[in-house]
Amino acid sequence: MPAAHAVAVSPLENHMLDALVIAPHPDDAELGMGGTIALMLAQGLRVGVLDLTNGEPTPLGSPAIRARETAAATAVLGIPWRENLGLPNRQLRASLKARGMLAGVIRRTRPRWLFSPHWVDAHPDHTAATRLVDAARFWAKLTKCDLPGEPWHPQRVYHYPCVHLKLLVKPAFVVDISSTWELKRRSVECYASQFPPSAPQLNVLQRVEAAAHWWGAMSGAMQGEAFTTREPIGLRSFGGLF
Repeated sequence: MPAAHAVAVSPLENHMLDALVIAPHPDDAELGMGGTIALMLAQGLRVGVLDLTNGEPTPLGSPAIRARETAAATAVLGIPWRENLGLPNRQLRASLKARGMLAGVIRRTRPRWLFSPHWVDAHPDHTAATRLVDAARFWAKLTKCDLPGEPWHPQRVYHYPCVHLKLLVKPAFVVDISSTWELKRRSVECYASQFPPSAPQLNVLQRVEAAAHWWGAMSGAMQGEAFTTREPIGLRSFGGLF
């Protein structure tokens, strides 16, 4: 299978991750769960981001511009591991080839949890990404196959919202990102080519901020990020509830 290519970030020892955030395009991870990524890292968890495509072409971007913006956002959040799978933007498919490539990364990084976009979305790349994650998660545990590395099966898949999603979904849980909201905001601002001002309507940054305040208010925090899952969540303690 073709190997993924990496953004210039420090490799993790043994390539073991607690969470692997899978994003259709560079900026989706920051938009959907940048505050949670920063919070997990601050709490000592090991988090990586895998962008499936380079996100280009876009009206004001280019591969070189997008790569610089991604590196800047990665540095803001302090993400220690980030790669790009090199799949085609606007043509993302849950193909057998892509499934094998992603399963290989899962076997190499061995995450406990996977994060992908919500399964309902206006952007075809986003829904394709989630189908691809589900299929690759299953493939990653297979034996007697030509995939690299040892079999691995992440425990859970969680889903973050993307800015194209205009559906108000009921979350499975909301993460309090009050302490990391500013890092999320700064990471999103790194993608200047993607989010130009759009008066008189709300621009993307304003929508992201409004959503963070809404989910925070609904859950008892200043800012929050909402997540969904199609699998039951088990608790051993109520200590993390707020």
